[in-house]
Amino acid sequence: MTAPAFRDWRSVHDEVLRRIHAREWAPGSLIPNEADLAREFGCARSTVNRALRTLAEAGLLDRRRKAGTRVALAPSARATLTISLLREEIEMRGQRYSYLLRSRVLAQPPTAISGAMQVAVDKSLLHIEALHLADGRPYAIEDRWIDPEVVPGAREADFERMSANEWLLRHAPYTHGEIAFSAASPSPEQAEVLDCTEGAALFVIDRLTWDGTCAITKVRLLFRPGHELRTAL
Repeated sequence: MTAPAFRDWRSVHDEVLRRIHAREWAPGSLIPNEADLAREFGCARSTVNRALRTLAEAGLLDRRRKAGTRVALAPSARATLTISLLREEIEMRGQRYSYLLRSRVLAQPPTAISGAMQVAVDKSLLHIEALHLADGRPYAIEDRWIDPEVVPGAREADFERMSANEWLLRHAPYTHGEIAFSAASPSPEQAEVLDCTEGAALFVIDRLTWDGTCAITKVRLLFRPGHELRTAL
């Protein structure tokens, strides 16, 4: 019987993962070094390195310089989050999506916004306020600031027909971002827009996305009471 071929990093990754799950390499145990694994698998050391690095990033291996690589004692499950397209999110619930642009102005943002986006306090940004609806009922308020110098097309974009949420995902690629989840009570105006009581608890997502060192947009999404967020591990 011939030995299995390990020609790429994915096949090495899968074999290492199999050994971890089968407890051939027990939690906390030191695994063979890259050079030994490369010889065993008949592949380049760089191939082994990438496979082990990927497993370490997933929390399954603990790699320490000069101390070797060990199977993690308590592997960490990491949630994967993507920027949600609210239209698709609503339609996947089997509901009819609609959208209302409530306000669009070029204005100087509050200092908290300019500070987070790392722009001058007197710089004007595009401010969008909108309402997303499911089956004609309020679903979420979108309160967004966009830097039109980073995304020039936003100045002329027709946000009456397409939400800034969807337009940016189509036209403004991002390199990384920051996201925070919280709960908040609505202001009287927000309670009226979302058709809920002023003392209700809203699920809030604050997100800031970047293109390299330039902030693209900062948005706050306020969802009606009872909203649920699901993600994958």
